[in-house]
Amino acid sequence: MHTSELPASSGRPFASLRAVGLWQGMPWLAALAALTCCQQGRANPVSFRNDVMAVLSKSGCNQGACHGNQNGKNGFKLSLRGDDPAFDLASLTRDTLGRRTNPLQPAESLLLLKPTGAIPHEGGKRFDASSAEYAILWRWIHDGSRPDPPMAPVLKEITVTPTEKVVLEPEERLQIRVQATFSDGSARDVTRLAVYEPSNQVAAVTADGEVQRQEMGETTIQVRYLDHRVGVQLAFVPARPSFRWHELSEANYIDHHLFAKLRTLRMLPSPVCSDSIFLRRAYLDVLGILPTSQEARQFLTDTRSDKRARLIDALLQRSEFADYWALKWSDLLRNEEKLLDRKGVQIFHHWIRQSIAEGKPLNEFARQLVAARGSTYSNPPANFYRAIRDPQTRAEAVAQVFLGIRLQCARCHNHPFDHWTQNDYHSLAAFFARVDYQILENNRRDRFDKHEFDGEQIVLTSRFGEGTNPRTGEPLAPHFPGSVTPPLGGGTDRLQALADWIARPDNPFFARAQANRIWYHLMGRGIVEPNDDFRASNPPINAPLLDALAQDLSTHAFDLRHLIRTIMNSRTYQLSAVPNETNAQDEANFAHAIVRPLQAESLLDALTEVTGVPVKFNGYPLGMRAVQLPGVMPTRRRDLVPTEAEQFLRRFGKPERLLSCECERSEDTTLEQAFQLLAGGVLNQLLSAPENRIGSLLGRGESNRAIIEELYLASLSRLPTPQELSAACALVERSPNRRAALEDLLWGMVNAKEFLLRR
Repeated sequence: MHTSELPASSGRPFASLRAVGLWQGMPWLAALAALTCCQQGRANPVSFRNDVMAVLSKSGCNQGACHGNQNGKNGFKLSLRGDDPAFDLASLTRDTLGRRTNPLQPAESLLLLKPTGAIPHEGGKRFDASSAEYAILWRWIHDGSRPDPPMAPVLKEITVTPTEKVVLEPEERLQIRVQATFSDGSARDVTRLAVYEPSNQVAAVTADGEVQRQEMGETTIQVRYLDHRVGVQLAFVPARPSFRWHELSEANYIDHHLFAKLRTLRMLPSPVCSDSIFLRRAYLDVLGILPTSQEARQFLTDTRSDKRARLIDALLQRSEFADYWALKWSDLLRNEEKLLDRKGVQIFHHWIRQSIAEGKPLNEFARQLVAARGSTYSNPPANFYRAIRDPQTRAEAVAQVFLGIRLQCARCHNHPFDHWTQNDYHSLAAFFARVDYQILENNRRDRFDKHEFDGEQIVLTSRFGEGTNPRTGEPLAPHFPGSVTPPLGGGTDRLQALADWIARPDNPFFARAQANRIWYHLMGRGIVEPNDDFRASNPPINAPLLDALAQDLSTHAFDLRHLIRTIMNSRTYQLSAVPNETNAQDEANFAHAIVRPLQAESLLDALTEVTGVPVKFNGYPLGMRAVQLPGVMPTRRRDLVPTEAEQFLRRFGKPERLLSCECERSEDTTLEQAFQLLAGGVLNQLLSAPENRIGSLLGRGESNRAIIEELYLASLSRLPTPQELSAACALVERSPNRRAALEDLLWGMVNAKEFLLRR
């Protein structure tokens, strides 16, 4: 760019830059000059699509909080994050009588006056008059604010360097470079025009792409130029000059991949947990229950070296395994009574549980759900569609549950944090456009509630119905997300085609999503976290490990038990939750076990097991465990008052099953929960029941020592330490009421962190 072509009057900074010789000293200005100069020395036109749109994104003008908002700001609307350049061109050049761009006096254009702060701007100052952004906009306006010619090159890809790096202290800065390649084969550096979005507070990024460490840890920086995105994964690691990696035995490939990263991060894993902690952890993770006192005693006295592997194998064959994992899938598949009715809930739950009990491959399980049609009573998988009543909700549920993709953000505009477009969203929804219902009966008791269903329905597919492009209204053919889709003729069963694609061993999403979900349930967080939110801006914390897990799951015919067994036999799964000096701050790399609260059903079942007293759920026989409940609430609250046990589950986070997501289950600790454990009706009833465990032990004439050991084994899966035993015996012996003292002792145990937390 020749500075002589730019105005040198007051408010035009380029003449002063020329005068002081700053052009050569600023790399971005040199790059801009290279961008806009041709061989003859005359400036090439600035590209609206490739340059101006990039400036709007770089400056944040088209963000949702600014002019990219659905309603715009102060009468000026842009497409969100530059989704629609043609719309933005019209907004800039045609609205408000063209005052936003003034080719005769470019510097008087609102497009330059407002973002530089020359006149009041609600969004504040976005760039300086001496910036590259200003220069690009000024040149484009000066040249007539033209659209790009039909044959103008378009962006094909961006190359970002580096995409992954470990930055070792005392280093604290890193330069990101971005190169754009266009359809005509040309390439140029667009580092200055790219947008940089860190995922957390670990690092900040300057406008020129320089990363500056704010604290130690890992971060992902989404680099965006126009509609292309690349994630950059960075780890800022303390020097730890005394760090020495200890060679550790690896049980399987999980340890190999995980330990390799920990070594890179100069982080040592915690030691393996004790037998009692492993025992309790394994029962809770596989069955959702505690071991009995007899099972605990037997395991703790077992001296065989392979007793942990033997225990894992035994747990995977127990009937409670199907109960617990059916609960997890019932949460995801919205198995609740308002939409499915009580009979539908029980039928659907039975099918889910039976599928897990018989070892049905996960991909076949998914295939049967996605392709399901027929009576919701005689063909249980059809209930999957009973709770999701429109094509969009079906597409979102299928994508999130089976593919690990949250497409919701692409419903109204292109996904702001991933490559999914509106067309991708509605092309997936088009698979479900012909799903319809025949309601054989609806015995709902509230005639004003149109969302309540009580009676048999037939899920069917009609001969007509197409998805549409929301912008043009034109029909939109079904298309597999991110994959080649074969022609789907008029007679094609669209649901079956989608189900078959999802179930294919080479599906690019299914195995990764399910492997990550299983890992999440066993380890407390996903390798991708949230576990169903795979996107470019949220890469896996350990990609080689996730790839290996997905491949293992696919190779072994999507066998749920196989992958659970593999994970649980790893040293990684069996690590202690007690951190060391190097991993104390780590919550993402699984260098130690993650401590988390027992989920609602497991906590209630643990209390009933420890006390030996069952609780009552409306409509079900006494003795049914909370983990075994098919639905959320067995009856509507207006019809029958919920029992204490049902209210307990709600207070401790049992989900309503209104979303296709594990995120609906709450693990937040509340004062109401604390009150329930300290003085709530459920616990008091269990402790004071005459024939509970304490009453039974006293009735058999057991000694104080024997009773105390039994209570410790039942509640904490271990024997008391000598100090604990001595203190507990003294408490009981001093008390004038032996039973009351034992109740107090057990109350203290079940309120201890050791009982309430999975460690």
